[in-house]
Amino acid sequence: MFPELFKIPGINFTVNTYGVLLAIGFLTGMMLAGKLAQEDRMNRGAVLDVTLYSLLASLIGSRLLLVITEWQSFRTDWKQLLSFEFLRSGGVFYGGLLGAMLASIFLMRWYKLPWFRTADACAPGIALGQFFGRLGCFSAGCCWGKPTSAWCGVNFTEKAHELTGVPFGIALHPTQLYESLATLVLCVFLYFLFKRRAFHGQIILAYLWGYGLIRFVIEFWRDDPRGAVWIFSTSQFIALSCSVFALAAILVLRRRVPTKELEVANT
Repeated sequence: MFPELFKIPGINFTVNTYGVLLAIGFLTGMMLAGKLAQEDRMNRGAVLDVTLYSLLASLIGSRLLLVITEWQSFRTDWKQLLSFEFLRSGGVFYGGLLGAMLASIFLMRWYKLPWFRTADACAPGIALGQFFGRLGCFSAGCCWGKPTSAWCGVNFTEKAHELTGVPFGIALHPTQLYESLATLVLCVFLYFLFKRRAFHGQIILAYLWGYGLIRFVIEFWRDDPRGAVWIFSTSQFIALSCSVFALAAILVLRRRVPTKELEVANT
């Protein structure tokens, strides 16, 4: 509800709450990934390098999917792509996730890290980063929900309306807070599951499955423009696809890698 923290005098630069919370999400997510990698006796420095470069790839991917989902707007005014506001935008999360995962495939080969084992260490940190990131969305007023008369309805400020176009003067579902709370719960679940996993890859697949379900449901209350695929929003379609893929992969890998093999691999 406070899109701007303060302005830096002299250079007319505004420090946005969204950017600060996003940075906190990146840092805390990386710290958690490094901690879990160290507990799993992996090269912590290499894992942190992969995480950092993957985060940079996620920024590119999130903006690419934003352009795709809002192509009609960018097609008529392509100069938006060169604007400072576009660079500061958060983009579309699933574009960032897909970009990071594609980059991680090459990065982990370069650093000679096992993909599933490294991704397991990173998965709880991704959820933790989303917790802070969605708080940033709430502060900025983006990713808003449908109008509601429920007790949880939120009226965004006129400043938020000017910055993001969020409807002003009407109570909306705080979908940002719904997702923030849900991803925090997911982070805690993945953290404890990490210490009890039955096979490498279980945590990242559990994340893809769990977050897919969370996002699929929350999309029913979202009301900002996000593109469409058939009867679903773009993110809802990707979320459903990720959940189905993750569930199938969990069933396959659980049969291929018994718990005893995991225990031997971890010694």
